Amino acid sequence: MLVLITYDVNTQTPLGRKRLRQVAKQCVNYGQRVQNSVFECVMDAAKAREVQNKLEKIIDKETDSLRFYYLGNNYQGKVLHIGAKESFDVESPLII
Repeated sequence: MLVLITYDVNTQTPLGRKRLRQVAKQCVNYGQRVQNSVFECVMDAAKAREVQNKLEKIIDKETDSLRFYYLGNNYQGKVLHIGAKESFDVESPLII
């Protein structure tokens, strides 16, 4: 299924900037960045829970926020892209 992960981390302190880097680093491990704080991740429900738990341990729930949008398995018709930075299909074969 496609899971859209978005986050907003307060970067007014050095600890906040560190959390931002940690959240981004974790998200890169599971999907592709489509905007600064938005990642598209293709994963099953168990992996989504695992990622959610990892990210919850990083953020400060008083100042930061996470959002998970579960778009399901038939997500191709639910995503419309307009403009620069066209994304690639993460489920298609990779040709090198």
